[in-house]
Amino acid sequence: MAHLIAARQRLLDAIAAAGTRATRRDERGDVPGWVLITLMTAALALLVWGLASDRLQTLFEETFANFGFN
Repeated sequence: MAHLIAARQRLLDAIAAAGTRATRRDERGDVPGWVLITLMTAALALLVWGLASDRLQTLFEETFANFGFN
């Protein structure tokens, strides 16, 4: 009977350890996804800046001129 109790305890310990590993893995997050989001955001910012840099520069200069930051 003692060997059944020991086997049951080993089984419960293995199940608990597997659950802990899965939880730790889930808490790590989706690193490749966040890297992709960051790169896409940077690419969009560069695209907007490249297409509208002259207008953005004029807008900033006009805004700072209105506040007297020349």
